[in-house]
Amino acid sequence: MERGLLILVSGASGTGKGTVCKKILSDMPEIFYSISATTRQPRPGEVDGVEYFFITKEEFKTWIAEDKFLEYAEVYGNFYGTPLHKIEERLSRGENVLLEIDTQGALNVMKKVPDGIYIFLLPPSLEELKNRIKNRGTETPETLERRLNAAKAEIEIGKKYQYVVVNDTVDEAVKKIKAIISAELCKTSRNEKIFEDLIG
Repeated sequence: MERGLLILVSGASGTGKGTVCKKILSDMPEIFYSISATTRQPRPGEVDGVEYFFITKEEFKTWIAEDKFLEYAEVYGNFYGTPLHKIEERLSRGENVLLEIDTQGALNVMKKVPDGIYIFLLPPSLEELKNRIKNRGTETPETLERRLNAAKAEIEIGKKYQYVVVNDTVDEAVKKIKAIISAELCKTSRNEKIFEDLIG
């Protein structure tokens, strides 16, 4: 059985990663979404075990010591990590797994899973990115400025990814990501068994 695809989507804060990933999962329910663990407080409407596993810093450090993460990183004073066992279980069964991870964590995953599919989501412009973050209503002028500076640094890291998708509209971005996944599944290297069955 062919091993499943590890599909990782990143982008700067405010590029709409969460919205895009939700739409992909809605359109492609066969893809398994890997939920991250975090030490940050839930935002309004977020549910433990749905958007994230919300755990304490002490619990997070225990998981690190027990090597339970594919990757983990500290972002804006909070820890985020990708639980390893669920992902490995799914990939080995030939299922495709979607991760939504920040750039810092993604660089670690790239080292561990070089054959993963790495997609970077870009905003149409920095002005649009600023508006999206402002519209959340959660930022002070100081934290907004800090997030924009961090976004520029993250966009620079985006050059290390295999694919880039501009999130002008969610539907268009999702369409492009689905096309990337389809193309990857059609690669000759992933379909050797078909050749063997046909020509021996």
